[in-house]
Amino acid sequence: MTATTSTHTPPASLHTPVIGWFEQHARDLPWRRPEAGAWGVMVSEFMLQQTPVNRVIPVYEQWMARWPRPADLAADAPGEAVRAWGRLGYPRRALRLHGAAQAITERHGGDVPSEHNQLLALPGIGEYTAAAVASFAYGQRHAVLDTNVRRVFARAASGIQYPPNATTAAERKLARALLPEEDERAARWAAATMELGALVCTAKNEDCTRCPIAGQCAWRLAGKPAHQGPPRRGQTYAGTDRQVRGRLLAVLREAVTPVPQSALDAVWEEPVQRARALDGLVADGLVEPLAGGQYRLPLT
Repeated sequence: MTATTSTHTPPASLHTPVIGWFEQHARDLPWRRPEAGAWGVMVSEFMLQQTPVNRVIPVYEQWMARWPRPADLAADAPGEAVRAWGRLGYPRRALRLHGAAQAITERHGGDVPSEHNQLLALPGIGEYTAAAVASFAYGQRHAVLDTNVRRVFARAASGIQYPPNATTAAERKLARALLPEEDERAARWAAATMELGALVCTAKNEDCTRCPIAGQCAWRLAGKPAHQGPPRRGQTYAGTDRQVRGRLLAVLREAVTPVPQSALDAVWEEPVQRARALDGLVADGLVEPLAGGQYRLPLT
């Protein structure tokens, strides 16, 4: 089924109950507090990609204490960003955030820009992150489509259990159609639909009894038909190159001096996979090879 607004769900009838539910049930997250500012919102958006909130909070708080402004991070070595990233996973995000901090410092005087096109022009910033920062930090009207929002819209408006594996043009059109007209209300809607998907309209074991729009949900009204699309992608970790990369990076993060090859060899028995993982880290700029078979986190 294509993503089209159901006759059961005129947009305006969804806004008030969802935003009202959010006002009552929104989690008190550090990046939602006024003191977080636009930089705090941006840092959180980088960290929250494919990573649960409970794992992000302690790393976020340490990061913001150490680098409260983009210029603070930009002045430090990129390897320090990788080190501070800890075990959040997908550590290239740390390098991209460092690159964005440098660009903000050089182009915008150290202040996260408020214009959507300026945000989109920063390194490491895609359509989602630009829209999220403009909306959550600056109260602007943008369609913010993360996995949680896409799932809420798929069920409530399109009558299907799960959205497609990749965001489609039809989903973007639907998200724009559902967006309130007023900037401030649109920004609240973006945050509210994201929270609804995270807490109630979850991927598994959704709790329709707690949903403020259960009575209008096209999927529920249709009897919750089972997913008919392509199989949903599962994430495996054990035994993958990602796991090997994580173990190699863990050794380097904990070291204060360059690490010899022998120390890296000890973390994974299979030599071909270990070498491939290390080569990938070097190619991604996450690890810097030195003379004499030693390695360190990047300094430049």
